[in-house]
Amino acid sequence: MARKPPAKPGASGRGARALSVRVKTARGRKLSSTRWLERQLNDPYVARARAEGYRSRAAFKLAEIDDKVAFLHSGGRVVDLGCAPGGWLQVAARRVNADGADAGRPRGRVLGIDLQEVDPVPGAEVHQLDFLEEGADAAVKELLGGQADVVLSDMAAAASGHPATDHLRIVALCEAAAEFARDVLAPGGALVAKVLRGGAEGSLLAELKRDFAKVRHVKPAASRADSAETYLVATGFRGSGSTEA
Repeated sequence: MARKPPAKPGASGRGARALSVRVKTARGRKLSSTRWLERQLNDPYVARARAEGYRSRAAFKLAEIDDKVAFLHSGGRVVDLGCAPGGWLQVAARRVNADGADAGRPRGRVLGIDLQEVDPVPGAEVHQLDFLEEGADAAVKELLGGQADVVLSDMAAAASGHPATDHLRIVALCEAAAEFARDVLAPGGALVAKVLRGGAEGSLLAELKRDFAKVRHVKPAASRADSAETYLVATGFRGSGSTEA
């Protein structure tokens, strides 16, 4: 008996439904690894990142946060802490016109910092540097030729498997990013940093609310629904003198 032809994309019926990929557990591969691979293969943002030339699905997180809050402007100077693999650098470079794609807009600067080597990103400068080292803030301002308008941090410590420990570690990274931001941001600047939902960031929020005009939590659609990650977005930096208040 002849088989029915496959339904066209968008047609009604079973053919319109997206097919999911199932991954068999291979010898030597942990079940958790199999589940991660299956999730990656079925993630629409992973497919979009590939199709649109982004280095990671995380690029869409930054794009969505900026669409909501609007802190990346033409001519802006951006520092991305822990920038590997470079997806956030790609978005920032386009939005502040650091790649010079639009000759009619002011050209920005994007500086990426990471402990590991990162492949070059058009429009961005990447430096292998530990931002926690003494003098790193001065080095960054020298590289930028002045203060930054935005500090980004999508950093996360290696997962321990213990939620409370992981939460404390990522809050510590966020606190370090906030301290760095206070040293390098120009008045009116913004900080975007990843945290995990939990109760340990109370003191961090209090400090950010003192130093910035507005602080909010944003969870972009590109952040998986089952993930505890969210982003602290602090805008309107009051200036380094606010820390003495």
